[in-house]
Amino acid sequence: MTIKTLLFDLDGTLIDSNELIIESFKHTLQQYTDQEYQREDILKFIGPPLRDTFEQVLPDQVDEMMQTYREHNLANHDAYIQMYDGVYETIKSLHEKGIPMAIVTTKIRSTAIKGLELTGLDEFFDVVIGLDDVNQAKPDPEPVLKGMKALDGEAETTLMIGDNSHDVHAGQHAGTKTAGVSWSAKGREFIEWLEPDYVLEHISDLLKIVEE
Repeated sequence: MTIKTLLFDLDGTLIDSNELIIESFKHTLQQYTDQEYQREDILKFIGPPLRDTFEQVLPDQVDEMMQTYREHNLANHDAYIQMYDGVYETIKSLHEKGIPMAIVTTKIRSTAIKGLELTGLDEFFDVVIGLDDVNQAKPDPEPVLKGMKALDGEAETTLMIGDNSHDVHAGQHAGTKTAGVSWSAKGREFIEWLEPDYVLEHISDLLKIVEE
């Protein structure tokens, strides 16, 4: 069936914020723990809401850790953020084709919008569903369903695109088609293991998918 509506995760999917996220986690964890976290340890933190992650580390200091993380993340945001190859051109083309598109992220809305504005992608997205817009974050279907509803989409013709298990599972739980990106920081094998309907080699693959 034709794909008529697109929902995108933001970080790790459209914009490369992996190093910013990793450095923000390192900065925070060094302040609050005496454990030395390696890059491989931090990769598993990418995707879930901050609260979920920090509750696993120090459940009695979650709010303080979240504040420290966000302060570092915002202070260094513009120096790290950049788009993946072909993202601007592809999103622009999809927009010109009249494909309804929304961002569905576990970031708080204001931070997500900051990234969209920095990259110029904000002109293509009228709908941004952030962590503070929902009661349950991905992998719960609520954010996907909310984004889809805002675009008047239907599950059978909606595609949820992301770089992590939370994205694919949220789409699957909502009944949409799903696409994983091969440039995920967790690797192509991880994405394939999630069994999305599509694995994107390049963001421009979406142009072929919506034309099928």
